[in-house]
Parts: sequence; structure tokens; C-alpha cells
Amino acid sequence: MGRFLSVVPVEEAVRAAVGLARTVGTETVPIGEAAGRVLAADVCADADLPGFTRSTVDGYAVRAAETVGASDVLPSLLRLRGRVAMGAGAGFALGPGECAYVPTGGEVPAGADAVVMVEYAETLGDEVLVARPVAVGENLVLPDEDFAAGEVIIRAGRRLSAREVGALAAVGRNRVEVRRRPVIGVISTGNEVVPVDVVPARSQVRDVNSHLCHAFATEHGCEARLYGIVRDEAGPLRETLVRAASECDAVLVSGGSSKDDRDMGARTIAELGEVLVHGIALSPGKPTIVGRVDGTPVIGLPGHPGSSFVVLWVIVAPLLAALAGDGTDRTRRARGRLVENVPSVRGREDYVRVTFCAGEVRPVFAKSGLLNSLVRADGLLRVPAGQEGFETGDEVEVLLF
Repeated sequence: MGRFLSVVPVEEAVRAAVGLARTVGTETVPIGEAAGRVLAADVCADADLPGFTRSTVDGYAVRAAETVGASDVLPSLLRLRGRVAMGAGAGFALGPGECAYVPTGGEVPAGADAVVMVEYAETLGDEVLVARPVAVGENLVLPDEDFAAGEVIIRAGRRLSAREVGALAAVGRNRVEVRRRPVIGVISTGNEVVPVDVVPARSQVRDVNSHLCHAFATEHGCEARLYGIVRDEAGPLRETLVRAASECDAVLVSGGSSKDDRDMGARTIAELGEVLVHGIALSPGKPTIVGRVDGTPVIGLPGHPGSSFVVLWVIVAPLLAALAGDGTDRTRRARGRLVENVPSVRGREDYVRVTFCAGEVRPVFAKSGLLNSLVRADGLLRVPAGQEGFETGDEVEVLLF
């Protein structure tokens, strides 16, 4: 397969990873289970919404032309034609010089083209004094102003939030077709790695990355499966990787990358399938692997949690979105002023952990193997490959966790 660690730009690595994605199939779920899922087909309105002219305030439905010039000193005098009950409809039309009381959300009678808020009206028996003019269309919603019948209200590829689920209910969609949750296999490698419930002996470490990857995949709407800890031996890794690739939509191999030509992870992936990338102009995360086994994407992550987390953000997140057919940009961004210099090396893309508070961005410098910086940080500061860092006072954009 050629020499390992031929470094490529981040954009090329992302394209390679996303290009391996095979969009998962679909299933139909009740809307009560739709939040967080990716919509698989466009949803259209089944009828005009709201379907009737509706008031947005408590007030009096009027003909706007009959309120021109109305004021506290010289109010418009209208006859109260009736009161509209919620859910019952108006049941009558307004004639010249008439008005009707309408509650918020109630149907505006035919003949009216605006609603005066109750704060600007006073009732005197069966008459109403209007002390403020209104314009045509003021304080009301037209029958198809929300959605028109047949209009696409949510397009396929959108990850559904509470807002979209509410819209589904409004157009009568009790069940909805969504993408199946991608299944992501997680393999941890290393003779020094022990389960989290084991007290590490000298030179041993607990298995952080398996659970880091599991949680990351879950947060991104996937189903994660742990395949345990595999020793640094080609046979067990090959066996586990073949199994995971056959059962999952993508596989993450923690500790499966290295700068060494003798790297077992890259060599095993190459023997079973193909290595497209082994080395990215990314810091931290340079030795990351992008490959496939039996058509299944396989990402080899660095062993250090800090490096792995950056690779999850930069390389794995776009892959997971592609697998799910997710076109929603969920990246939270904020801009602030840098309070300390951030150096970088031209030619690589740096992701620096930072805190963000009250518009101030402060770098959290730490070695890639340390966890404290991940816990303390609020996000990542991206330094483009063609830039030699940022200086104190620069306005920068932070990718918030």
C-alpha cells in the first residue's frame, strides 16, 4: 500500500472520510420518538395552516378603514356585533360600522380585516370606542400565512428538534419517516489499556477513548457499540475489525494510528481493505487513518484522548452526518477577543482548546495526552493551515462544545 504517513490537508481527509459513507436506510417512527432523528422524506402541509383568519391578540375585529383618525380625544364608535368563542368559529359576518370581540387565536369574522387590541378600546353597552387606528392585516393571521396546502414545511435531511416536531403535529403527521440511527463500532487497542473498573497497575491506563468515542457517537444521533480492548497483536485486531465492519456502518479504532511505518492499525486495515489517508496536516491528530474494510469506513484515532477528541470533531463528525443523511449544521460558533497569543506552524491546521467567557477567548494550552484541558475548555479555536497563529486582541471564532 505504499509508505504510511503521507500527510494530506484536512479538507482532503474530510472528503475521503465523507466519500466512504453509505447513507443508512429508513424507518417510520411516531412523532413522539422523532426528536433528534434525521428526516428521510420531505413533509408537506396537508391543508392551509391555520385554515381560518385568526386573531393574534385579545381585541375587537374591525374594518381598518373605520378606525382612520381614531384617538383618545375622538375615538371611532362601532356597534358590538357579538363575541367569538374559542373553537366555535364566528358564525356571523361584520357589516359596516360593526365590530366583534375576538380572543387570541379565535376566528376573525368575515368582513373584518384587522383587530384592535383591548387596551385601545372601551365598551359602552353594545357600543365600542376605538382610540387607535389599525392597518389592514394588523393583529391577524391569514388562513395560509403559516403554511399553504401542499407546501414543503420540512425538507429531508434535517435533524428534527422540538420545533420541527411541533410543525409535524400541526400538519397531522402522527408518524414520520426518518433515517435509521447509524451504528458505530468502537475498538480500543493497546497492551497498556485496561477497563475503567480496573485499578491501573504501573504503566497501565484506563480505557478512556472507547467511552469518549461512544459518547460522541451517541451525541451525534448514532448507536454506538463497544467491541472491547484488543491487544497490540495483528490476529485479534484483524478478527475484531472484520466482525465490527460486518455489523456496523462505520468503525472507530482507538489507538489505531501511529507515525511509525510498522503501525499495526494501518497495516491491518490495508490488508483487509484499503487505507486512503494515513497522516493529516492536523494538530493534534496528525497520524489519523481513514480507510475501509469490506466497504465500511474505518477511522484510526490517536491514542491520546485530547488528540482523539479533535479528530472526532474534525473528521468523524462529518462522516457521521453523511451516514445519517444529516444536512443540518449543528456547529455552535461564537466570536470574541483573544487574550493571549496562540502560536502555530504554517502548513498544518491547529485546533487549540479555549475557554470562552464574556466575549474573551483564552487558550488552554496542554499536552495531547492530558484530560484536564478537555474538561476545562468550552470549545476549539481553529488556526488555518496558512496562518502562523493569532495575536492578543485578535477577533476570533470559537467552535463551542
